[in-house]
Amino acid sequence: MSGPVVLDPMTLPSDDNVNKYTYCVELRGDRWFLQKGRMIAYYGQISFDGVGHGRFENLLRTSFHSPLHVADWVVAQGSGKMLLADRAFDVNSYDLDEGNLTIRSGNLLAFQPSLALKQSIVPGFLTLIGTGKFVAVSNGPVVFMEPPLRVDPQALVGWADCPSPCHHYDFGYMRGILGGVRAMTGIGGASGEEHQFEFVGAGTVLVQSTEVLMPEQPTGAVPGEAGVPGGGYQGGQQGGASGMPRLGGQLGDLQRRFGL
Repeated sequence: MSGPVVLDPMTLPSDDNVNKYTYCVELRGDRWFLQKGRMIAYYGQISFDGVGHGRFENLLRTSFHSPLHVADWVVAQGSGKMLLADRAFDVNSYDLDEGNLTIRSGNLLAFQPSLALKQSIVPGFLTLIGTGKFVAVSNGPVVFMEPPLRVDPQALVGWADCPSPCHHYDFGYMRGILGGVRAMTGIGGASGEEHQFEFVGAGTVLVQSTEVLMPEQPTGAVPGEAGVPGGGYQGGQQGGASGMPRLGGQLGDLQRRFGL
């Protein structure tokens, strides 16, 4: 019976998947943006700093234009290999070549600063513009579709090089009394058979192979579990609530991230 495959810096891939749940980014003195809490391990000399840190003002000016999401991202820089993952969801890398791609904010894992990140006019989505590589996760494999197309909102990952979608409601759903009430109030929700995002024009639509959204969680939060530093009960107190003052700025972010 063969044992597990043991990896080291020499056998880890460079800018490629380790498996379908884990991606390896190699830093060679350069930088990457990554969502907080998504780095699971690394080799080498790599530092992690908040996006708003003073020495990254130029980087922020050219590559990050999303004030609503500044607190959710860090800049990784240095030399080495780091592993990225998100709760065992499928992870893949994609290349943009003078393009633009809009993606659900929770699905974007990391991206190169050669891409500019902007807030989409569609709530809950971000837009990447330019040339470079990014890493994204999905709940199941991604299917690439060509418009015109209607997509269940829960299955939508993003869209590239095509106009933003509009809402489409099924006529029978709109005629029904219950459907009308739900459409006006939002009570009861709607299924993909009743409500879709409609895409027209040229481009590509990214659809995950499930209608179940990835569950949201506060970025960088430490789970309240025994054995997790800052997450379990210690001395009758919940970890992280021991009276230690939280430091501001960069160190405060690192405290939250590492459960100190």
